[in-house]
Amino acid sequence: MNACDSTLAEGAALEGEREFQALDRVLAIRHSCRGFRPEPVPRPLIERILRAAQRTPSWCNAQPWHLVITSGEATERFRRGLMEHVATAAPRSDFPFPREYRGVYLKRRRECGFQLYDSVGIARGDREASGRQARENFRLFGAPHVAIVTTDEALGVYGVLDCGAYVSTFMLIAASLGVASIAQASIASQASFVRAHFSIPEDRKIVCAVAFGYGDGGHPANAFRTSRAEPDEVVAWYER
Repeated sequence: MNACDSTLAEGAALEGEREFQALDRVLAIRHSCRGFRPEPVPRPLIERILRAAQRTPSWCNAQPWHLVITSGEATERFRRGLMEHVATAAPRSDFPFPREYRGVYLKRRRECGFQLYDSVGIARGDREASGRQARENFRLFGAPHVAIVTTDEALGVYGVLDCGAYVSTFMLIAASLGVASIAQASIASQASFVRAHFSIPEDRKIVCAVAFGYGDGGHPANAFRTSRAEPDEVVAWYER
């Protein structure tokens, strides 16, 4: 390698390191927000997030995600209707929920739940208080916006997989711009209501919702952070 090539390679390495560090910081600051301020996110900023998220990789470049996004009174109307609906309706989702959480997955789920309850002062075993906290999901944690994410039913699991990648990208980009969010499977558990409320066609299956807005830094539910497994806990190396 000559001196010119070496300089170019060093420059590329430095630029790559800067980009990695920026992405690593966003991954570190993003969290599931469970308490939002009421002020809306400006429409141009939401559109900026959407334009960037559209670059999400997808199976055969199908880009199967479609979003319904609410603002203002549309959010409030959906919130009120959803809260009224879940008071008497049984859950009904377009996709089966996990059959069970077992082993380390159950351990991680419990850790998250216990951290949440501890942060808002709910004693373990207090079902009334934990029920009230669970209903905050359907109040969208006070968020001024919600995005309903759907996929084409014909694409099956691969459409859902692509939508999951899109949701992750959306939330990371939002976090980089100071917008908090939380992905909500709970909203998908009320698929019949959501579909009727937004006139979503039957061939669009509801994957999840993403509530978003500006996080309330003083809300106790935003005070904790979940842990992450070390890479060696989730990777099997084969080198020979």
